[in-house]
This record gives sequence, C-alpha cells and structure tokens, in this order.
Amino acid sequence: MRPLNVKLVTWGVNLTVETTDGCVDSGGMRKPIRVLKKPILTERTRMSNNGENFSQFDISKEEIEKLVSEVVRYVMFKNHQNSGCPIKREELVQLVTKNYNQRSLPAFVINAAKEKLSSVFGYELRELQRPRPSSTNQGRASQKNSVSDARSYILKSEISEQRPEVHKKFVEDPNAEPLAGFTFVILSIVQLAGGKIAEENVWHHLKRMGLSESDTNHPVLGNVKQALETLVQQRYLQKDKVSGPEGNILFYELAERALDGPVNQKIKDYISQIVKKDPVPVDVD
Repeated sequence: MRPLNVKLVTWGVNLTVETTDGCVDSGGMRKPIRVLKKPILTERTRMSNNGENFSQFDISKEEIEKLVSEVVRYVMFKNHQNSGCPIKREELVQLVTKNYNQRSLPAFVINAAKEKLSSVFGYELRELQRPRPSSTNQGRASQKNSVSDARSYILKSEISEQRPEVHKKFVEDPNAEPLAGFTFVILSIVQLAGGKIAEENVWHHLKRMGLSESDTNHPVLGNVKQALETLVQQRYLQKDKVSGPEGNILFYELAERALDGPVNQKIKDYISQIVKKDPVPVDVD
C-alpha cells in the first residue's frame, strides 16, 4: 500500500486528516470527501504580508505574534469557562496594553486574532454592540457602565455554513438542546411583545408551559429562574429596572446577541413556522 500524504485541518472542535486521494480518515474510517480549496495561511505569513502595517508600533514581529496568540488563547479559554458568555473588548484591550502603550495596537492585534481563529480553528470572532437601554429612568451609573462595556465578542463556529452535517455531528451539544429551546421560546415571547416585556408577564407565559419561578429542580432545565438569568449573562436578554408610581418594575428586552442579524432572523423564522405568517408585535400581557 502506498503511503498517504496527509494534512491536518482544524474546524473548531475536531482534527480531521484529509488525504491526497480525496478521502478523510476519522477514527480509522476513510470516507470520500470534497477536497478543500481554501488555502490556510500561517500567522507568520499573514504578519509578513502586513509588515508595513505593524512597523508603526516599533515592536518586533515576534512580539506581535505573541500578543495575537495570547488573545486567541484568552478568547478560547473564556468562551469555554463562561459557557459562551460574551467577552468584553475591554478585557482584550487590557491584555494587549499590559506591557505596551501604543494606541492603535489593540485593534491591530484583535483583528489579527480574528483571522487566526477563523483560518486555524474555524471560529468567527463576532463583535456585538450593546444597545442603549430603552428606559429613560436608568440611573447615571447604570448608563455609564453600559457605555463602558458596549462592545463584546462571541465565538461562532463557521462549520454550520460550510458543512452542516459535520456541525451537527461534532459541534452541536445534545446536552445544550433544552436550554437552546428555552432560549428561543423566551426570545420569541419578547419579540412578539415588541422587544420588551415586564418580568411578571414572562412568568405568566412560562407558567402556562408548566415552568414556575420557584422550580429549582426541573427535570430538564434544573433551576428555571437561573436558566432565565443565564440568558441575561449570555446577552440574549437585557434586564432593566424602571421606576413607576407603583414602585420599581423589572423589564426584559432583547439584548445585542438576540438583535444580531443571524440570531434575530432565526427567531423570526421560528415564530413564522408557528403562526404561519411574518411575526409582528402583539399584546402578550
């Protein structure tokens, strides 16, 4: 048997050996596949192509590469540690400026890290922009905090658009499906309410589905109240407290992750499949 020349292709979660005879070797099973045409550039090659750009920082190519690798490691670690919660841009900026004070260096390094995450790991480092709270009764401190961490990032697998069957087999987590379903139900309720709904109305609809605020041991979701709070931490929802004549009222509204183009379109498609027409705001109180 003649030897096979192989190369490793990293797609975010798995290593696949692609052979020159048009087959893929995965766990001893060789199957025909379509040969990938997209060239994978190393970070060093990419840096060489952009040499005239980073020369303005008065630091070596090796130092730039080290910073890029640090940002990539930090992003992947935080994404795993915090269950997909967005990573604030401020965190990445501090990582770069810890030993360097060049003003435009963080943006250059973050952009280079984006390219590396895509070409090597098959991830898109997607930037999210936090919307301003719709409430006019927000405290000044709350507004200040909202502005300071307005930009954040999430990691999104690029496999789904290229090879959906691989995404389903190697990326999708069956254990996360209950929370994903819960997420789409909640976001659909908020979407149909016009993008904002009082907390008591959210629980009103969840109780009709058999989910109670006091349920801390649901057979699928576990602590239901904590599951709802997870959507706030992951920036699908934003929680705002509004002062009124009857006291403070807590509202949920769609946050940047739910307003992001692809996710928002999936929400609308999900609603359309149920109501068989384009979703429009309705009274869900």
